[in-house]
Formats: sequence, C-alpha cells, structure tokens
Amino acid sequence: MSISIENKTRTFSKEEQAAFASHVDAALALLLKQDYIDERISKSDAEVSVDIRLVGEDAIRKLNREHRKKDAVTDVLSFPILYMTDGELSDDLMPYDYSYDEKEKKLLPIGDVVICVERARSQAVKYGHSLEREMCFLAVHSFLHLLGFDHENGRDETLMFEQQEKILAAIGLPRDPSAKEHAASDAVISAKTDTDEHPVGEMLPHCGYCALVGRPNVGKSTLLNTISGMKLAIVSHKPQTTRNNIQAIYNRDDAQVIFVDTPGIHKPQSKLSEFMVDSSFRAAKGADVIVLMADGRFSKPAGVEVRAAEMARKLKKPIILAVNKADAVTKESLLPLIANYSQIADFEAIIPISALKDDGVDELMEVIISHLPAQPRYFPIEEVTDQSEREIAAELIREQILHYTNEEIPHGTAVEIDSFEEKLKEDAMDSYDRDLISIHASIICEKDSHKSILLGKNGQMIKRIGTAARENIEKMTECKVFLDLHVKVRKDWKNRQVFLDEFGYKKKDD
Repeated sequence: MSISIENKTRTFSKEEQAAFASHVDAALALLLKQDYIDERISKSDAEVSVDIRLVGEDAIRKLNREHRKKDAVTDVLSFPILYMTDGELSDDLMPYDYSYDEKEKKLLPIGDVVICVERARSQAVKYGHSLEREMCFLAVHSFLHLLGFDHENGRDETLMFEQQEKILAAIGLPRDPSAKEHAASDAVISAKTDTDEHPVGEMLPHCGYCALVGRPNVGKSTLLNTISGMKLAIVSHKPQTTRNNIQAIYNRDDAQVIFVDTPGIHKPQSKLSEFMVDSSFRAAKGADVIVLMADGRFSKPAGVEVRAAEMARKLKKPIILAVNKADAVTKESLLPLIANYSQIADFEAIIPISALKDDGVDELMEVIISHLPAQPRYFPIEEVTDQSEREIAAELIREQILHYTNEEIPHGTAVEIDSFEEKLKEDAMDSYDRDLISIHASIICEKDSHKSILLGKNGQMIKRIGTAARENIEKMTECKVFLDLHVKVRKDWKNRQVFLDEFGYKKKDD
C-alpha cells in the first residue's frame, strides 16, 4: 500500500500523525483483502495508493463550496478516481489508470481523502472515543467511498458500518460499547461549525497576544503567514515592509494565540517611520509574550535587538528568541549566536527555525502557548485574522509595488482603497457566493518623477503591478476581481500628519 499524508493543520501533532499513518496503512491493506473488493485491484502488479490531506475548517469549507456548492464544514470528503460500484470495477484497468512515483514504483491511485482535524476532534468527544479512532474511522469510511460504496444506499450503509467496525477492531481500535453510535460521516452536510462549541468567552488554559519583534526584513511576516496558513502580511526582500500591526489568530480547542506582526524596529527618519516604531513598542506593551526574531546569519545582536530585549525586561514580559533562517547556516555557527544573544536577555527558550520552510515552527508554537495565561477566548474559533479583505487587498497591491520598483519609490508609496464593491451570483445562498469584486484603488507617491516610474512607458508598469496584485486578491477572495489602479502625488506625505491619518497610520492613545 502507498498512503501519502499531507498535514496542513497545526492542530494534529507529528506523533498523532505517525500513529494515524500506521493505522490507516494497515486498515487499507485489510480492506483490499475482503472478498467484496474486485480481485483485479488486489491482484494488480501496482501498489494501491491514496492521498490523504489533513486540513482545517476553512479549507474543507472551501472544498465544499467548490465541489458541493454548500457553505459547510464537514468531517471528511472523498474524491474517487476509479469508476467502481459496491467494490466492483465498472471497466477493466487501463494503462492510464496507473502512475509512477519518483522511484519509478508503479502505483494504482484510487482517490483522495480530505479530513478536517478540528471536526474529527470534536466528534471524538461527542461519540466518546479517542481522536485516533475517530480519524481512522473517517479514513476507513472514505476508503469504502473510493471503492464505490455509498451509505445513501440501504445495503451499502449496512455493509459500510459493519466493515468499518470490523477493520477498526482488527487494527486495535475497537468500538467502546458505552460510546454513542456514530452518525454517517460525509453523507450529511451540516452548516453547523465548531463556533457553537467554542464560543467567544470560553475559558481556555492558554490564550493571549504574542508580539513578533525584531529588525526589519528578519522574517516576521513570513512566520506570520506560515502560522496562519494564508497570506496575511506582505513579504518582500526589502526592509521595513510592514507598516501596521497585523493580527493572525491561531486556534485550537485548548488555546488561542493572537499574533501581532510588528514593523521592524529601526531608527525613525520620518513621521511614518515614527509611527512604525511606535506601533512595534505598543504591540509589545500589550502582549502576553514577546518573540524576538533574529537572523541566524548574523552572530551578534544589533542595537535594535538589544533595545527590544531591554523593552521586554522593563515590561516584565516573557521573551523567546526565534533564530530564523537557521537552514542557511550550520549548527556549529549558531553556538556563538546563542551565546551572544543570551547576554542581552534571559530568554525563556532559544529556538532555531526556518519560517519559509516551516522548520521548527511547531516547537516554537508549543513554547509560546505554554507561556500564555488562562483567559477567555477573544475571537471566534473560525477567524484567522482581524483584518478585512479591503485592508489585505491594499497590502497585496503594495506588495507588488515593492516587488517591481526600486530604490526610494517602494517606501514612498501608500495604497488607498477608494471603493470595494461585491456582486453576488444570481443564485447566491449567502455572502460567500460572490461572482465579482470591483476594486478601485489609488497608489499615493511623493513626487511627479515617482508617478512616471509607477505608470511606466505606455502604462506598462502600472499594468504589471495591477495584474500581479489582482491574481493574489483573487486567491484570497476566491472569486473574480476587477482592479482599477490610479497614481496620485501627495508631496512629502510621509511627514504630513493629515495624510498619515487619511491613509490609516494613526497613532493610538495609551
């Protein structure tokens, strides 16, 4: 058997995934030996393969909207590849039914399975058994779907549930007689989500704010996007990309972490820069724990990092050192870095990570969560950010300006959304069923010469920026986007408070 598992959620640990992988591999092998499964599959010279993806509620809701036209969170979805009915192939296997992996091993893919871990976790509690059993129950249930069984058919339903229990018992996960009867899994589409089970105000063992601080371009925004699983903060090779504090919300049943991605701490050179530095310190002041991010390629802390450590000490906040880009250096070179940084603060933990490659991030998450207090849940469990689509759209436009322009232009621009209008589909069931979003936005620059560069020869630059930004906005909104960009000159706007206020860079009172 060849089962590939892709874990896209942080609520299912590596240890849980390893146990799950062992169980489902054994379960599929047992299932294929049953006499009701077409022997052409079991006697094939190829390994039967299944791809399993473990996702969160947002991802499975999106799949339900795309493939079932239902805005719902379900426990599992099955996507068969072969044409089968009640375990029997509809036609003979053909050469195009097979595939080969990177080692040239011959495979017979029978389909894909998507499991929502959060839903499985809540159902394990509901039915009175372990998460391990629930995950395997859903996997075996889906394997039967891939082999042509349908529990909406009376005969199939009886066989499916009998065989599921038989196989689960054989792999060491029998049903507890005292547990509640399990409902049919992905046959029923339910609009109810875990929001009802995890309301705002629910007391959690660990809940609070975590401020990400450090020098510009150290990877704070990349870490934020990795943690959230979606693009919330723009990423650029140019420093001082982030201007506002951006919140990403990490949720699981027993914890909620509200991450604040702060602008890089640097020496202010304009009122806009003052706003950015002020935002960083305010975020740290209001946080329950501070993560200082350092660049693993530099062994000595910079002045801004010493300043950040001193700030954490004065605020009496727990501080964790995350050494980013650790994949770009040797382990030996990290030793002097750790020694040098240990002199500027009493860190709760020092963790090497690669935000870009998602290495060490799980360990960092566990340390952060362990230092958060017991508090009521701040945000609904399904929320991943407090930013609106309008705000994220503006940042995605500015990201492309940073990408395509050079020197003084990127940081002399701001983006203002003039209008953000949604058009729903004719048969729309709710506000998710959008057919088109029309966005009119203004790019603000400081000089006429900057405007000429942003427009480009025959308007090619603004067209390039607009096309790339529109594609990213469409990925975020999951619908077609019309984007209309205009360039306006506001001389020395970075030092004029009236413009800073207008573009959203307002200092907040303590």
